[in-house]
Amino acid sequence: MIFGSDNWAGAAPEISEALMRHSEGLAVAYGDSDLDKKIEKRFSEVFETQCAVFFVGTGTAANSLATAATMKPGGIVFCHNEAHVVANEGGAPEFLSGGGRHAPVGGKNSKIDPKLLDQTISGYPQEFNHLGQATMVTITQATEAGTVYSLDEISALCDVAKKNNIPLHMDGARFANALVRLDCTPAEMTWKRGVDMVSFGATKNGCWCAEALVVFNRDLLSHFQFIRKRSGHLFSKTRFISAQFEAYFENGLWLKLASHANAMGAKLEQAVRNSNHMRPAWPSDSNQVFFIADKTKAQTWLDQGARFHPFPTPKGMENDVTENEQIYRLVASFVARQEDVDQLAKIIST
Repeated sequence: MIFGSDNWAGAAPEISEALMRHSEGLAVAYGDSDLDKKIEKRFSEVFETQCAVFFVGTGTAANSLATAATMKPGGIVFCHNEAHVVANEGGAPEFLSGGGRHAPVGGKNSKIDPKLLDQTISGYPQEFNHLGQATMVTITQATEAGTVYSLDEISALCDVAKKNNIPLHMDGARFANALVRLDCTPAEMTWKRGVDMVSFGATKNGCWCAEALVVFNRDLLSHFQFIRKRSGHLFSKTRFISAQFEAYFENGLWLKLASHANAMGAKLEQAVRNSNHMRPAWPSDSNQVFFIADKTKAQTWLDQGARFHPFPTPKGMENDVTENEQIYRLVASFVARQEDVDQLAKIIST
């Protein structure tokens, strides 16, 4: 009954096989091998447009380097107040961008409200140098709350960014989970809406260690290769990241893995709804499910072998959670099993 995080899951067999297959022989280092070039081309095919691809080892690195690529003196990055970049990356975006700051923006269910975004950006007028200058908007898809921005919501936020002449970045740590939920193409969820670059995550969805910053806006590329090298994220044997992506895209594996995780997430949500000892914190759109329960009761389930984590109460929900209660998160991974969902459903019903 391990539903603590999709980071806990190992690698899909196809990914491991690809790593073994490409571990022999010699290949040009630092991203210049034939395999690296092949996978860069594959990304352009997946996104239906010519894009630049920079392989990195972690999502934090991808997000931080996106921040660094857009940074200006006194730069401000606009994100949701619960976003991973401001709450869970230990200051890495600020550090790697040379001191960039975040301006949190509100919105229900971890999604930025476009009107609030426009108002917040307007609070940093270009001509008033005491406050700093706007440099980037970043959104998370799927969000930290397991919700998913609709295509229209993405367009609305991109419109605000373009109005203010700053790029929009998408943190896609769970990109595939959001994509299968919306049942659209990668292009439709990104550049066709106005997204300038994406932190494309695969580690949570079956890879061993494979992330990439995918850039559609060529104007952002002038210094990126130097920023990545300076920060220590240019891999010598990049082919081992490319090998994972080769298998990840082959025969739609990435979408199959995400579809399974989402389906198991839906079953977890139904188990929560069927229990008399908890209630959903909000509806889930992906593989993350959030519930509210008595702390003592939750500890009982943990003692029985369930694995899940507490989650901070979002702003505006303080009155929905009593002093003796806590919000908790369940996450279904690509290897989540029906029998484990059934077992959890059994213990939370008694």
